[in-house]
Amino acid sequence: MPLSKLNTEQFQAATAPFGFNLVIASAGTGKTSTIVGRIAHLLENGLKPEEILLLTFTNKAAIEMKERVSRVISYAKNIEAGTFHSVSYKWLKKLNKNIVLKQPKDLKILFKSIYDKRDFNRILGEEKPYSANYLFDLYSLFINSNEEDFTSWLIKKAPSQEEYALIYEDIFDEYERVKKEHNLVDFNSLLLEMINALNSGIDNPFREILVDEYQDTNPLQNRFIEAVRKDSLFCVGDYDQSIYAFNGADINIISTFDKRYPNAKVYTLKKNYRSYGEILDVANRVIKNNPRIYPKSLEVTRGFSGEYPKLLMYSDTFEEYKDIASRILTSTTNKEDIAILFRNNSSADAIEAMLREKGIECRRKGGVSFFDSREIKVTLDLLTFLVNPKDIMAFIHIFEYAKGIGSAIASEIFEALTILGNGHAIDGFLNPDLSKKVFTKKKTSYQLGLFDDFSVLGSISKFKNLGFEEEFLQNPILKHPKLSIEGAEFLYNFYLLLKKLKRFKNPQSIFNEVINSKVLCHIISSLAYTRSKDKNGKVDEEKFEEAKVKIKNKITILGNLLKNYTDLEKFLNAMVLGASEMSEGRGVNLLTVHASKGLEFKEVYIVDMMEGRFPNIKLSKLAGGIEEERRLFYVAVTRAKDKLYFAFAKRDRIRNQEYEISRFLIEAGYNIN
Repeated sequence: MPLSKLNTEQFQAATAPFGFNLVIASAGTGKTSTIVGRIAHLLENGLKPEEILLLTFTNKAAIEMKERVSRVISYAKNIEAGTFHSVSYKWLKKLNKNIVLKQPKDLKILFKSIYDKRDFNRILGEEKPYSANYLFDLYSLFINSNEEDFTSWLIKKAPSQEEYALIYEDIFDEYERVKKEHNLVDFNSLLLEMINALNSGIDNPFREILVDEYQDTNPLQNRFIEAVRKDSLFCVGDYDQSIYAFNGADINIISTFDKRYPNAKVYTLKKNYRSYGEILDVANRVIKNNPRIYPKSLEVTRGFSGEYPKLLMYSDTFEEYKDIASRILTSTTNKEDIAILFRNNSSADAIEAMLREKGIECRRKGGVSFFDSREIKVTLDLLTFLVNPKDIMAFIHIFEYAKGIGSAIASEIFEALTILGNGHAIDGFLNPDLSKKVFTKKKTSYQLGLFDDFSVLGSISKFKNLGFEEEFLQNPILKHPKLSIEGAEFLYNFYLLLKKLKRFKNPQSIFNEVINSKVLCHIISSLAYTRSKDKNGKVDEEKFEEAKVKIKNKITILGNLLKNYTDLEKFLNAMVLGASEMSEGRGVNLLTVHASKGLEFKEVYIVDMMEGRFPNIKLSKLAGGIEEERRLFYVAVTRAKDKLYFAFAKRDRIRNQEYEISRFLIEAGYNIN
């Protein structure tokens, strides 16, 4: 049984009475076993699986915990488990909410199309306005902050941007309005929808909510927990591993648990089963310099190896990376059990190059995954638009590849098609209502950066000799004043694809038609063209053909995944919710410290242990200060099971910069004098 394998500390926590329980689970102390034990305890004491909600930070973690309990208690598979977002999405779908979930990077395109309607160049401000990408991220932080007034919040963070506050707020308003019109939700608005539904009194079956990685919750996620909780709350986390302040996580949520909940109990897991004693000694020495919110210290269970973590010193970073690659080449540790951790992504390129030079395979977490590659994203967008013609994001993504059609024009064409199709953009292509007016005069506002482009419409006559069907030539979308010949041809090929697909219902048949269409062939050629250019911008024909083959092979892999589904919409939903957790590759693990959290390796190298690099003083000012940098160091150290190396270089020849040793190594007892 899961409970019989727990130590005394874990057992006490797992069998805690109903109520408000916080488990401080230090690195390597068996938090997963404790959560699994807790679920088993609840089931054995009469709770139905449908009354238990497990919230995790990855769907993979949820699946693993459910599987572990289900091996002993078969009906445990019926508990509700997943990330805040996946649980909310499933719940809202059960409530028959008409929503279309989009990844943040997808909605960034929509946001940019709205941002691009504002002509900041005509507004002479003292400061430059934020870019669309930066403003999008800033808006996400604002939503997660639980603050009510954006302008006040902005002035506190960046007073020099106050002159643009009204324009920014108008962009946000239009962004939210367009999302609502098309039922689009991002991860933030997904939680807000669910919180509103819970607060309105929907049926809530859960009697206990378990929360993993509690130290990483942000105020919005905490509002979700507050909205859903009933009788009992069981949270597991470690304040010493709170490293996501830059992403909105608030360490005060875990640190005030015992003050916010009546009769709260705090349990502490201290026995570390992962690392040798020498490694834990380094972790304890450094982290004790941070305030102790709840008293604890890691205890050794594996004993001592007799080998203290080594400090490797170099004259410059080039020598540092080269030597680490040589050490890994001759290491007897399996390459998949070796990790190189770095505070800044900029370190990774040179390290990867050194490893590749020696023929050492490696993988970088956080690189471009299969689902992030442009060919997969656009293929999924084509399929998405067929399932949901109201999906403005899918449309904008597809038409990024049409020459002369940017996100703003694509957005305007989509809106016109929706009007012509009486709310259905595909009908706007195939059966337009010619009595409807599109591209009408827009509101203008100097103060909000809005200026009218539709005072003079374009002429359809310039497209008459392109061989378009007469039926398509009647479509008013061809009157967009900025539509080029190439853009019109792309629209026509898209029209022909939609016309052909009316005959098909089977997902595999639809997929085959899409991948053989002129639209996707054009997109594949466009991507291959970009990828086959040399340094001088010339296209290498051989590389161009190779690139096309690679792109087509990748799309074929997607087709193989589709074979497991009979419903195209379910396939697309699975791709959106699960894509971010999938990664490829093998060999030595190259990871930022943030990406390494929750993982463990036999042999670990922490590179660039220089003041200014780790800790990163510049980034620390934007997030949780030096205390968060120290927690990052603690996380990095406690990834190591058997061997740990710190690498320090006195100089970076590329940056032409001298460095002092990291304060964290001095705190750990290392001295280079």
